[in-house]
Amino acid sequence: MDGAAPRLPGRADFRFFLAHRVRYVELDTQGIVFNAHYLTWYDEAVSDYIRAAGWDYQTEVKASGADFHVVRGLVEYKVAIGRAARLEIGARCTRIGRSSIAFQPAVFPAGGDTLLATGEIVWVLTDQASRRPVPIPDRLREVLATFEGRTFPAPG
Repeated sequence: MDGAAPRLPGRADFRFFLAHRVRYVELDTQGIVFNAHYLTWYDEAVSDYIRAAGWDYQTEVKASGADFHVVRGLVEYKVAIGRAARLEIGARCTRIGRSSIAFQPAVFPAGGDTLLATGEIVWVLTDQASRRPVPIPDRLREVLATFEGRTFPAPG
C-alpha cells in the first residue's frame, strides 16, 4: 500500500441508482437521518442493483442451495441528511473474490454530484446446508462484469 487515501466515489462512477425520499420516521432527535437507516438503504440499493444487472436472486438460491450473507457493512458519513431530502443511492460491484462480492454504495442528492455518504457491503456465498463458503458462480461474475462494463477475473 502506498499510504494514499482511497479516492472517494463520484456520481459518474455508478451505473445504477435507487431513488429515495427521506421519511420522518428515518430521523433522529437532531432532525437528521439516524445512522442505522443508511445500511437499510444500502441493502435495498444492492439488492435492486443485482436485479437490474440481470441476476434472478431468488431463482438462483432455490436452484443452487447457496445464498449470500452480509459479512461487512460499513457506512462513511460525509454530509448530514435531513427530512424530505430527495436522494439517489448508487450501487456498484467493486470486487469479486472466490466466495465474496464487495459492493460500494454511495448517497447523492437527486440529480446532484455531492457525495453525502458512502461505504461498503460485502457478501459471502454459502451453502445453506453446511453454512460454509462456496465459489461465486462464473455466470454471476459474467453478469456483473457485463453490467459494469469491466472484468472481474476469477481468483487464481
